[in-house]
Amino acid sequence: MARPTPLSGFPEWLPAGRLVEQHVLDSLRRTFELHGFVGIETRAVEPLEQLLRKGETSKEVYVLRRLQEDDAEGADGADRQGQLGLHFDLTVPFARYVLENAGHLAFPFKRYQIQKVWRGERPQDGRFREFVQADIDVVGVGELPYHYEVELPLVIAEALGSLTDLGMPEVRILVNNRKVAEGFYRGLGLDDVDGVLRSIDKLDKIGPDAVAALLVAESGATEKQAAACLELAGISGDDAGVVERVRQLAADHGVVSDLLETGCDELGALVTAAAERAPGVVVADLKIARGLDYYTGSVYETVLVGHEQLGSICSGGRYDTLASDGVHTYPGVGLSIGVSRLVSRLLGAELVRATRAVPSAVVVAVTSEETRAASDRAAAALRARGIPVEVAPTAAKFGKQIKYADRRGVPFVWFPGRPAGVAEDGSPVEAVADQVKDIRSGEQVEADAASWEPPAEDLWPRAEAV
Repeated sequence: MARPTPLSGFPEWLPAGRLVEQHVLDSLRRTFELHGFVGIETRAVEPLEQLLRKGETSKEVYVLRRLQEDDAEGADGADRQGQLGLHFDLTVPFARYVLENAGHLAFPFKRYQIQKVWRGERPQDGRFREFVQADIDVVGVGELPYHYEVELPLVIAEALGSLTDLGMPEVRILVNNRKVAEGFYRGLGLDDVDGVLRSIDKLDKIGPDAVAALLVAESGATEKQAAACLELAGISGDDAGVVERVRQLAADHGVVSDLLETGCDELGALVTAAAERAPGVVVADLKIARGLDYYTGSVYETVLVGHEQLGSICSGGRYDTLASDGVHTYPGVGLSIGVSRLVSRLLGAELVRATRAVPSAVVVAVTSEETRAASDRAAAALRARGIPVEVAPTAAKFGKQIKYADRRGVPFVWFPGRPAGVAEDGSPVEAVADQVKDIRSGEQVEADAASWEPPAEDLWPRAEAV
């Protein structure tokens, strides 16, 4: 078989990198559960018409089709009835899950979900076509109190803060409120709110001049209206003063809007609460728009301080109409951490490493193939007490078996002893106790598989800051 060519955008970590990813996932899961979120998993595919109805384009969705299926029908994209696509996020599948299982759920329903998703993006630093996301959402029936829009970004701040032992850079959670943006834009006389938001969402990528041109060309804004939109996008701050600046800007442009006032009140409440519970972490940034059009209130994006060029590692917002069965509406708020993007930066920047790449803390040596059963018994006794162990693959010289353990990063080698007995010539044979060797220090001592334990830091591999 010829050497395979790697597929761009589909990351595969080496064992040590996978261990780092597992450490991240375990830390996130633990924090989510501490806050009462319950884990679920949804199917990988959804009807294509559902995936495409809320702000995504067909260029980014992978369509599922059997190899033998006739390509003629729907080849031009016009006939999507019955077609399936791989989910590009976990929010749309979660909305469907809530609708299908509403009669069995207790509301407000708090869930976390950690799964792979697929998106047909152009692969680049931190952007993949297959990647792991970790989501938290709270969904209510009919209404959902605003305080959840304050609670969730603070849970995310705590979850990411739990990774500081990995040398995790500081995070900034940038927040905005769609009601502020929509109220301001409509007060200016702009009706294409979604179009304006999509243009503003590109501000960091293409710059203010290009965004202004887009607002004029695509959303029908005058140059003065476009300039006002950019003024709003330029407001940021980590205290309630940011809301007063928004109100002053609205007054300067003659904008009067109840929706704007509601959004300002909500944004002010979020920033004030965050300043008390996570000072310096949550920052109001009025250019945060989020391209998906199902968001209706608070929106969030999270960056790593010093690694802003990576883009947002966590985003989300409030949505009121994504899940509705025609009788009941299930509003929600949620955030999604791009775990693969985060792990790629931790590994790529050499901020974190694994203490070893294999779970084994001990390699049990084999004296001879005839006595392998004794090595297996010692390994079984250690495993029964929760110590990860492997038995040497061959009865080579002990020096080679020690080198085998060293190559794998296993810290201890166990040498089985022998019971007392009688030699072939009838002479007595003294018992020899088992011994264990720390191959890092060279220290070797007698040990009993029924009681010996490695130091706590050596029991399992760990991820640690470099």
